[in-house]
Amino acid sequence: MKGALRLLYPPQCVACGAPVAGGGEGPGQLCPACFPDTRFITGAACARCGVPLPDDGTGADDPALACDDCLAMARPWQGGRAALVYAGAGRRLVLALKHGDRPDLAPALAGWLARAAAPLIGPDTIVAPVPLHLRRLLKRRYNQAALISGRVARAHGAAHLPDLLVRRRHTPGQDHGGVSDRFANVAGALAVNPRRVAALQGRPVLVVDDVMASGATLAAATEALLAAGSGPVSVAVLARAVKDA
Repeated sequence: MKGALRLLYPPQCVACGAPVAGGGEGPGQLCPACFPDTRFITGAACARCGVPLPDDGTGADDPALACDDCLAMARPWQGGRAALVYAGAGRRLVLALKHGDRPDLAPALAGWLARAAAPLIGPDTIVAPVPLHLRRLLKRRYNQAALISGRVARAHGAAHLPDLLVRRRHTPGQDHGGVSDRFANVAGALAVNPRRVAALQGRPVLVVDDVMASGATLAAATEALLAAGSGPVSVAVLARAVKDA
């Protein structure tokens, strides 16, 4: 049956839609043109935020590796991973999922993040997405972070609580403004769902989002979880914005 379906509907590149032979190149379905334009983070990376770092031979999973931003700014979470650099085809894929009404991209993108986030997920970990405010959810019709986080949780047999965090108020997008503006924008905007507080107590949490730039939203989520009694919090994002990408 699967062979017949492949004949009728040949595999397509998730980034551009071009036909791909043999399931595509790279971790997922990418054509030979899009694969080089998609920067997977597989080498040395900051252990706090996942941004790629120059490889000096210390090893990709060294917990002491830290980028300049994480050295200068205290992160409330314990560890972080990212699957892609937010540039090129990776940026186009994230924007298509987030703003282009392409929830069909979630399985492939979540598969990439599930591999990147593997070191952060243990047997008792709760996986939860960064939430959308109801106003934005009604407009978009789905939470892209929740589409990804659910598949990441299933890939590792972890508990998924899509409603663990809630938005107390609607906030403007984080696409513009400086670092301090972004932190002020989300200050106090996220909280733990009162119905989930009991299940949260002492358990490690992996917070999933689509993109990390300043880390303001993930910091707000982490602070809300810790204040409600969670165990250590880690973060995983599909794409990490980098300087001069």
